[in-house]
Amino acid sequence: MTAPHYRELGPRRRRRLLLHSLVRSSLSTATLVTVYYLAPLDSPRDAVPLVLLVLGLAVFAGLMAWQLRAIARAPYPRLRAVEALSMALPLLLVLFAAAYILIEQNAPGAFSEPLNHTDALYFTVTVFATVGFGDIVPVTATARLVTTVQMVIDLLAIGVIAKVILGAVETGLRRRESGRPDEPDALS
Repeated sequence: MTAPHYRELGPRRRRRLLLHSLVRSSLSTATLVTVYYLAPLDSPRDAVPLVLLVLGLAVFAGLMAWQLRAIARAPYPRLRAVEALSMALPLLLVLFAAAYILIEQNAPGAFSEPLNHTDALYFTVTVFATVGFGDIVPVTATARLVTTVQMVIDLLAIGVIAKVILGAVETGLRRRESGRPDEPDALS
């Protein structure tokens, strides 16, 4: 059986669905930031920062693929897309922030000033937002390389991922319009 269209729902049900989506989005962001701040990232680990970043980006890609499928199958794809973005962007930011901390711990002086969790997250967000205040800058080749990779991935995240998520929403909406029954999805 197909769920009613969002616009066909009563105002109370729409508010409830929207609130549910916002709560899930807030909880996923809060969980990611909490895990980031609790993670023991304050001891040198040689080549581990780059390996962890590559593994983290692979996990990110896998989660995005899973999220896209969930959006396309969700009864309310737009709400599911909001939840996907609220997980994806913070995950991307904390992955790079963690990498920057590990780089700094492995090679003190890799940045123009020592980085703690907050400084690394701040630097990551300024790079993501393309603000670049210049108060923290990468100094070593490794730090510059990882920052460059973040810039490229950020551009992809803003452009390609947004386009792909919108495509998944359109697919989900077309699926609803065609009358195909909803496929079960535990996260919808």
